[in-house]
Amino acid sequence: MQLEFFGTGAGVPGKFRNVSSVALRLLDEINQVWLFDCGEGTQQQILRSTLKPRKIDKIFITHLHGDHIFGLPGLLSSRSFQGGNDQLTIYGPKGIKDFVQTSLRVSQTKLSYKINYVELTNPGIIYKGKKFTVIADRLDHQIECWGYRVIEHDHPGELMVEKLKEDNIPAGPIYGQLKQEKEVTLPDGRHILGKNYIGSPQKGRVVTVLGDTRKTASIKELAKHADVLVHESTFGKGESKLARNYYHSTNVQAANLANAADIQKLLLTHISARYTAKMARELQKQAREIFPNTKVVKDFDLIDIPFKKEEEK
Repeated sequence: MQLEFFGTGAGVPGKFRNVSSVALRLLDEINQVWLFDCGEGTQQQILRSTLKPRKIDKIFITHLHGDHIFGLPGLLSSRSFQGGNDQLTIYGPKGIKDFVQTSLRVSQTKLSYKINYVELTNPGIIYKGKKFTVIADRLDHQIECWGYRVIEHDHPGELMVEKLKEDNIPAGPIYGQLKQEKEVTLPDGRHILGKNYIGSPQKGRVVTVLGDTRKTASIKELAKHADVLVHESTFGKGESKLARNYYHSTNVQAANLANAADIQKLLLTHISARYTAKMARELQKQAREIFPNTKVVKDFDLIDIPFKKEEEK
């Protein structure tokens, strides 16, 4: 599981930061990529990575401001040309279906695949699969805006092969039955229970990706105990009044939330063009004074999301 950032800037494209887009790479888990927002130029950014558009199975749009959606028509069209024949699902606020369909109709674009639209109306579970569940909740922005919490289901415990060998239990079909936690009778007459040879489940990971927002109560629930929180940082320390007036957040507000929500890692994005490289490092430094495991991300940053170690649990 990895996060790959294709746009970390705010408002308009810049020389060093494109507008919002981040991919959750789930290639090892389900052989899919989920995209969160698709600002202008996202497909050009993808060309500079190893990601294949045909692997994009779901797109989650936080809100309908242009710096989060203007890249959609081009990406959807290119996905069709590049062999993406599998259906795609787009989640987002009411209006996302109209935006996409109008863009495709006016440009007379024909796609080789079907798009399913899920326009959000109520907070809660919006997707539940075999390995992942996604929860959405409203944020506080100038227009309707949503945040997403991706929950990986716990991995079943592994069969304790070494223990089986120590107990002189022969390999073969018996192992498969024990893996299913069945009761097995051995050739020597012993009765053994599969559950006694299964290790502890591996806790699934949680990734929270937020759209533009000012401080609001729903964020804490979306972020609670997350392994990674992707949070906007349009403004810096001492600019909380400006952030509130423009429906955005500061780096300090994000760091305080990270502490309150007991997350593992905070990734700050949606960086204003006012913050040059040196000033962006200052944003990071200020946030780290409150929440040490903070990173101001850059375009093309690739962030691994490991499982928690046993001692951390």
